[in-house]
Amino acid sequence: MTQIASSLSAMLEAGSVALVGASPRPGSFGERVLIELERSPSKPEIHLVNPRYASAGEQVNGRRVLDSLDDIDGPVDLVLLAVGDTSLAAELTRAARRGDRSAVIFGSAIDPDSPTDSTGFRARLASTAIDAGMALCGGGCMGFVNASHGLRAIGYIERDPLPAGPIALVTHSGSAFSAMLRTDRPFGYSLAVSSGQELVTTAADYLDYGLGLPETRAVALLLETLRSPSSLRPALSRAAAAEIPVVALTVGSSEAGRAMVAAHSGALAGSDGAWEALFDAHGVLRVGDLSEMCDTLELLLAGRRAPGAGAAQGLSRGAGGRGSGGRGIAAVLDSGAERALLVDVAAEVKVSFAEISRVTTKRLSDLLDPGLEPGNPLDVWGRGGSPEELFTGSLLALADDESVDAVALAIDLVPEFDGDESYRSAVVAAWEATELPLCVLSNVPAALDREAAARLRSCGIPVLEGTRSGLLALGHLLELRDFTARGAVPEAVIDEARRRRARAAAAAAAAAAAAAVAAAAAAGSAGGRHAAAADSGLAARAVLAEYGIRSPRTLLAGDRASAVAAAEQLGFPVVMKTGESIAHKTEAGGVILGISSRAAAAEAYDRISSIGPAVTVSELIPPGVELSLGLVRDALLGPLVVVGAGGVLVELLSDRSIALPPLDRAAAMRMLDSLRIRPLLDGFRGAPAVDLEAVCEAICAMAAVALELGETLDALEINPLSCGPDGVWALDVLLEGGVS
Repeated sequence: MTQIASSLSAMLEAGSVALVGASPRPGSFGERVLIELERSPSKPEIHLVNPRYASAGEQVNGRRVLDSLDDIDGPVDLVLLAVGDTSLAAELTRAARRGDRSAVIFGSAIDPDSPTDSTGFRARLASTAIDAGMALCGGGCMGFVNASHGLRAIGYIERDPLPAGPIALVTHSGSAFSAMLRTDRPFGYSLAVSSGQELVTTAADYLDYGLGLPETRAVALLLETLRSPSSLRPALSRAAAAEIPVVALTVGSSEAGRAMVAAHSGALAGSDGAWEALFDAHGVLRVGDLSEMCDTLELLLAGRRAPGAGAAQGLSRGAGGRGSGGRGIAAVLDSGAERALLVDVAAEVKVSFAEISRVTTKRLSDLLDPGLEPGNPLDVWGRGGSPEELFTGSLLALADDESVDAVALAIDLVPEFDGDESYRSAVVAAWEATELPLCVLSNVPAALDREAAARLRSCGIPVLEGTRSGLLALGHLLELRDFTARGAVPEAVIDEARRRRARAAAAAAAAAAAAAVAAAAAAGSAGGRHAAAADSGLAARAVLAEYGIRSPRTLLAGDRASAVAAAEQLGFPVVMKTGESIAHKTEAGGVILGISSRAAAAEAYDRISSIGPAVTVSELIPPGVELSLGLVRDALLGPLVVVGAGGVLVELLSDRSIALPPLDRAAAMRMLDSLRIRPLLDGFRGAPAVDLEAVCEAICAMAAVALELGETLDALEINPLSCGPDGVWALDVLLEGGVS
């Protein structure tokens, strides 16, 4: 075990604890910490420190109070620093000097000498702990509860006992920490950590520890920023390998997306791109708010997975089931208007309803009152027969359909003042008769009958509290199934030989471009002062060629005569573009297509040279669907691959998908499938379908560039990547950074 891991275990499983700032004063922070500490089922050895009470010989809760940490014989596992910022540095330094294993800083660690800028102060605190090999929770945190080991190290009064269970919770938000501990959901925690500023110990460390607890079956993360990605990625991989679902909520601005803004890919990735790529790579279920997180966790903790998922945990459908999975959810309602609402919201959040079979349709018809249409989602409202039998039969008919992945009774679970138990009895009967995921989805959380919900939850039945959050939770259940089925992309081995070839090709292209510039300058052309802007494009094309991404034959010119000569050499028709490094060449009048003669070439040069003397002349490629394909460097995660709508649509649509390399064909296809312009690739209104294999190969090639050359590049972008039935072409390439 490493020193960091050992110190973390000492903190979270502390057998001896020192509370600095202990107080008998009712309502004080020092009193609250002590109350919680004394509630710990593990009954740790507790030492109280506060010179104010030690000098008077007072006791706190019947315990002796010491003047200083130095009065404790030997180091302790955990020091709880319930002190103000003016004493914080001295007390942490004392603990480090003594060899104490870990500490919690509850306060915000504001520099008492420079309250407006505490960066240096916090860095000194972190350095003190790191140099001593101490784990450090906080600052600005609520502490932690390790229910698995029976330790409560928190600064606010929580219920006692706290519910132990399968969730490992790590949150940067102290308020969310308390809210999640106090919810009336059927949640229990193996570990709950309010990690705060994470001056030393990070969410990745807590996550890795939590995954090692045998009780942990799900993880909940609330993160404000991406810290320590080198540790977080292996922890997320470990969760995926163990089939422990991770539900994550991110807030605020991350450290991601610091790519050079001249590349459209960097702008498309934005500050959120790193989260998106990281979570997609590791199958993390990303939620948009705490309601969605709670509904998703409750649905997952019911223990049932969509068909095809969870085989390693014995959660698949079993003998006679459809192990490959269905194609959507099903729902039973008692309202036509709410059925329409459900359909509207499902379309918005991209959750599909399964297309049920004729056999299922017939079963439903036999149950429904005359005039009601069988279908999915199903409105069963009527006046005939037993409501319980009607709802039970409808739920089971849909659950038995091969196309259905999960079923929801999407009704308003409101108090029934006439004592009617039909809804509850029906869903319990259906739950007991099927192994498919089944839940109640209550559309109006404010009207939810809490007693009825508690009874259903006691049977193991999830009660989702909201139309949108409930549908999103069901979507995450299917997303988890799909990730489990697809597996992980094998780690790629960086090809050193290809790296050398790519660099050599880029160097040769750059040298050739430089020679052309020098020749133009010797001839007295102004192009010698401007053509360098096109050098990187030619170098980038050479790099891409080494990875199998072809470009039209292209020549660089610096004046009218060389531009006309280049056009003749390539053969008409040709395309002429400005060689200046600008993001909007078409809008700036820097692109002219279909040049078919010497005179047209001369005229085109005269028009384009108003932007700058340097131009590129390329062979004309047949039109195709235009994508943008690039890599951008994230400050923490490294290179990201970005695919999106290209050409003039790149900024208008902001339609993109982002992924971490390595990528395989299946991953590339998922990126394409997520785009709104995806139907264009299949042929739209008579247009030919593009060669999807070639598009996927280009995406995988860009991922290989990211792995093998990414450390030297800030950004590399193809826009547009022209996609047609005969393959793909990189028409315009932008390189930022250099290949050396």
